[in-house]
Amino acid sequence: MSRRPALLAATTTALALLATLVPAWAPALAETTTAERAGVRYVAMGDSYSAASGVLPLDPAAPVQCLRSIRNYPHVIAEAIGARLTDVTCGAADTGDYRGSQYDDVPPQLDALSRRTRLVTMTIGGNDSSVFLNSILQCGAAGLATLGQGSPCKDEYGDSFVTTIRTTTFPAIRRALRDVQRRAPRAEVAILGYPWIMPKRVGCYPLMPVARGDVPYLRTLQRVLNNAVKRAARATGATYVNLNRVSDGHDACQLPGERWVEPVLAGTNPVIVHPNALGEEQMAQRTLAVLGRQ
Repeated sequence: MSRRPALLAATTTALALLATLVPAWAPALAETTTAERAGVRYVAMGDSYSAASGVLPLDPAAPVQCLRSIRNYPHVIAEAIGARLTDVTCGAADTGDYRGSQYDDVPPQLDALSRRTRLVTMTIGGNDSSVFLNSILQCGAAGLATLGQGSPCKDEYGDSFVTTIRTTTFPAIRRALRDVQRRAPRAEVAILGYPWIMPKRVGCYPLMPVARGDVPYLRTLQRVLNNAVKRAARATGATYVNLNRVSDGHDACQLPGERWVEPVLAGTNPVIVHPNALGEEQMAQRTLAVLGRQ
């Protein structure tokens, strides 16, 4: 899967030359070369944004319920760096599914980790307490009821979603990250924020059936969630992959080829309000850049 055969060949040649010049270094250099050839042990964890639920083709090795795609950002990352990928991402997962089985035939995601793991990525937290993604659907239903006028979702729910994220979701993400670090103490752990779903001010009713006044409300809600992910990463020493700036202008209201997230209506994904293949690719590229692995 590696894209660097020429580089590896050149590296091997250079190491062989150094071994003849400095014999004492030879064992260590040979060990490094072997590890590089074997590939980094990489475990991908997380929810449907990690699994790329709705993007075809599906991963034949994944449980059907997880709706995992072979075009998700973990597969893109693994191919780019020649890693040995163990992908346990699963649609609808929350932080509780790290420690417990999400489905009867889906083990806890933490079970995939070991002391040999060297890289872990994830997108998680959006499903906790059914706050974030469910709020999008609830606000969509409210918007349909008012034909896109007013701010029915904000009027009904107020600060309740934000309060839940700050008091419940944030500590849950922080605990999940600490659990990961205990299981894989030698791994670099990266957690991604969520790419923008709604634009800043003007929506696209009815493609995204959110009332005019609820567009900035949902945008603020997502900012609070991403900030909770960032704070949890900072508290645990994990790497935060900030998608706020790079995904701006690529929300679900944009045209095909520009949007990274598909809308409720007239989208290309059977799983609505989720990243498309372009979004997963861009999430991978941003992660590689933040990790310095490009």
